[in-house]
Amino acid sequence: MLGARVPKAPVDEDGDLRPREHNVYAPSARQHRPLDEVSTSALMEFAANCQLGSGVAVPHPCHSRAGRRVRLHGRHGPRASGRSATVRPVTDLALKPALPLPGHICTPDPRPGRTREPHEILAPEYDDELEQVHAWLAPSAVERAFTQAVDDAIKYVLDGSRTGRFDLMSPDVDSDERASVGTKLQYRIINELKLVKEPPLDTTILGVPVELKATVRKNWMIPTEGQCEVCLLVQVDAAGARHRAFLMRTHRAWLRGGANKDGKRGIVSAALALYALPVLDWTPLPPEPLKRLSPPQRDVVFAPRVGQTERLTALFGYLPDVVVPRSSIETVCAGNRDPMRRARQAKPVVAARHGLTLLCGTWRDDLELAASRGFDISGDAWVALTPAALERRGTA
Repeated sequence: MLGARVPKAPVDEDGDLRPREHNVYAPSARQHRPLDEVSTSALMEFAANCQLGSGVAVPHPCHSRAGRRVRLHGRHGPRASGRSATVRPVTDLALKPALPLPGHICTPDPRPGRTREPHEILAPEYDDELEQVHAWLAPSAVERAFTQAVDDAIKYVLDGSRTGRFDLMSPDVDSDERASVGTKLQYRIINELKLVKEPPLDTTILGVPVELKATVRKNWMIPTEGQCEVCLLVQVDAAGARHRAFLMRTHRAWLRGGANKDGKRGIVSAALALYALPVLDWTPLPPEPLKRLSPPQRDVVFAPRVGQTERLTALFGYLPDVVVPRSSIETVCAGNRDPMRRARQAKPVVAARHGLTLLCGTWRDDLELAASRGFDISGDAWVALTPAALERRGTA
């Protein structure tokens, strides 16, 4: 109606400008870091959550609690390019609530026998415990330790020496087995980092309780006891034969609304992109040479009712100048006794049939010869060298 009186906006006479429940403000500088394609989609999700078009203003507190340092970069935080200016209905807020940011109050889910108080969410750079654990992990040999732990966990689940399996993505491996890699990996990481399994979570680092979560999927399921705690997150990409790791305080406010039957919740992708500290970028796993075999070659190498020596001879003939670890030989000879003895018996046959020199890492002379040609066959690995590889020196 024209000429209608507009009521006065209420004034906070006490001057209390602390963040309220539905306030949203921009993340800190540290939060703007590239995390490959996952971050891009996550930031798009974040922008969709926080921006409602030009018709609805996003609340933006410019003050924090007394004494709290706040870094603001841009009025409304990350935005997706090319967004439409169409006004969206306010009901979108109920469908896609904004991501709670530092300064908001987080309340963990109730847990029997333990009181859990609401607390303020801190940006990672102001979370002393998170920073201490991250600093401890950064200079340590996490790449070697995590790679060994992941490789061991995968091989444990595949159990190649009994099953003949060597590919976690094979149809022979069911989804439950694949998912169990995460459980096995937790213990192997603790062992590789020389830590101890101890309460209240999985382990402690510098006196800080740390929850360890590993996944072969695209997200981690955080248990109730892991909410608002420091979590070491390891992700395994079995199809790509790689892994990576993050460190994050998994606030309940940054977890998804829906929980599984055990009360575990996934991490909101925007929160992961903005507040997870990278520990290890995508890192390749040790190669599995059996994956190099073509389907017809696999049929020969894994042929039933054919002797081990004959099948190993075929294997080395198909893979010249390729390091073959002991585990691969045990997989080819699954269910049989003393496969290493059969591999040694294949030496003259490989030389006669394929013109290759078969070297074994358990013999010092072979180990040194392979190393001088750029091949590492330590740990009982094998390699069948071509005449050209024998003549050269240096790295393979």
